[in-house]
Amino acid sequence: MTSPAPDRATEALGPVRVELLREAHADAEAVLARAEQEAAAQLDRARAEARAILEEARRQGEADGAAAARDLLVRARREARSLMLATHREAYEALRRETAERVGELRRTTGYPGLRERLERLAGVLLGPGTEVTEHPGGGVVARAPGRWVDLSLAALADRALDRLGGEVRSLWEP
Repeated sequence: MTSPAPDRATEALGPVRVELLREAHADAEAVLARAEQEAAAQLDRARAEARAILEEARRQGEADGAAAARDLLVRARREARSLMLATHREAYEALRRETAERVGELRRTTGYPGLRERLERLAGVLLGPGTEVTEHPGGGVVARAPGRWVDLSLAALADRALDRLGGEVRSLWEP
């Protein structure tokens, strides 16, 4: 049996990657829209609180009030930044979960047996002779050879696809 070259395996998985990225992008946009609304509301509340504190500080004295206001504004900005980062992290984790769920649905498609065969061949190419391939419970395969193993489960492939996006993922929630 001839194993496909790694480039051909990557090419064969191209349509899957494209569809995963399209779905992930659409799902991320929805999650991020909700997260941005929540973050904007919390930012508005933080700004309103900072303005209220600032007004009180001005009434207590211009010099003391200005220093207190700067401190409060810095803290409010830090809190807002922390909230925004937490919101982004939650959105990213939601994207990962949704992507893993969607990829898992591939097992119920007519194209899954062919995909599984390509993953088995890829495992053989990557690990060489003596490779033992088993189906992963979530779809895809896991392969072992003496001293080495490779996880080609659907969830792992989806995670790696998201990881390869790197900074591009941020474009899902940044203007």
